[in-house]
Amino acid sequence: MRCIFVVLNFIFIFSGCASKPTAVEAPPTITVWHWMTDREPAFQKLAKDYQAQSGIKVNFELYAPSDAYSQKIRVAAQGENLPDVFGILGETRDFAAFIKAGHILDLTPYMDAHSGAWRNSLFNKALAVNEFREANSYGVSAGVYGVPLDVTTIQMLYNKDLFIELGLDPEKPPLTFKEFLEIGKKIEQADMQGLVSGWGETWMIDCLVTNYAFNVMGEDKFLATIRGEVLYTDPDWVRVFTIFKEMQESGVLAGGIVTMINKVAEQLFANNKAVFAFNGSWCVNVYKGMNPNLNYAAMLPPKVADEYPIAIWGGAGSSFMVNARSKNKEQAVEFLKWLTAEKQQAYLAEATMNLPANKESLEKIPGILLQFGDDMDLVTHPNTWGVSEFPLVIEAIDRGIQSIIIGEKTPEELAREVQEIKERELAKKR
Repeated sequence: MRCIFVVLNFIFIFSGCASKPTAVEAPPTITVWHWMTDREPAFQKLAKDYQAQSGIKVNFELYAPSDAYSQKIRVAAQGENLPDVFGILGETRDFAAFIKAGHILDLTPYMDAHSGAWRNSLFNKALAVNEFREANSYGVSAGVYGVPLDVTTIQMLYNKDLFIELGLDPEKPPLTFKEFLEIGKKIEQADMQGLVSGWGETWMIDCLVTNYAFNVMGEDKFLATIRGEVLYTDPDWVRVFTIFKEMQESGVLAGGIVTMINKVAEQLFANNKAVFAFNGSWCVNVYKGMNPNLNYAAMLPPKVADEYPIAIWGGAGSSFMVNARSKNKEQAVEFLKWLTAEKQQAYLAEATMNLPANKESLEKIPGILLQFGDDMDLVTHPNTWGVSEFPLVIEAIDRGIQSIIIGEKTPEELAREVQEIKERELAKKR
């Protein structure tokens, strides 16, 4: 009888232990904060697709406008409660500050895995915006800290129908600056508006100044100027400033361009009221909404010199970073790999009319977008230079170009004024 009790007791204990269910861990949810109102429907669709494929839920949370989004990110960083994935809107120094505070994961090991498969699928110039090189001036450890979601380039555009009215070949935009200025005479005679752009928002002036500085003096001399090794009174810089004087005198610039905001410029060009525009690849979506029948094409800024190539601003249009403190950071990285793969990138390009960051997706995008995307080898951007010009110097150049256009200042006067400001800023730094 004692033996039976022992056996029964053993069975009870054993069966009691075995009856405890094993807990099944639920898959994580990845939270993404963003500011891109125009992409929200596409993001939601992709989130559903990813959950169906992986079982992992992705919550895209939209916070707009961009100022409100930036404020939310700053507050979250201070409390160390950033989401798994987020973006940073700001200058390189802001990006660097987040990295140095430990908020952003270094993605270099993931980019370089499998013989660099992820890195090689993306445009180099887009990755460069999110990459810090060795011995950079921001004190950030070398690495890639962000994933470009799409890319952008800023170029000139021309209206093909107005070209025909002017007696020009709509398939042959001007390649040289001389040809460009000669069209200005025709524009004046026809009483049309010439080049429109948001030059009331001075960063767009800075963009075109950079384009022509690279063309006139080359990248090395341009960067040497920022480092203080070349003066702004150098003849090459005077030549760059003179370009804007020549455009104004030729009649190729639209009236009121120095106070024009980009939204007004986009409306004028979309409604066939201007022959040329200077705008970014995002304009394709804007023009489509304003005038689906607009007959236009993209072109490079006409070159002034032959020794050096023209440069265009561009690179990553928007980027996502992974929270280095997230418990889901590995899953977040896998999601970003998926999001920037060829199929998803082609869908985003079609749905949002933005250039894909994945270069393998280019052949699947509409023709006008391809015209912006096929010049990525000419792209430059201040975030990739490794050195930064003083804000007061940039402001002086941009405001000075406005003064040249309205006839209040000569290129030589602007060169001297900018150099004086540069010297004062260098003295403060020393």
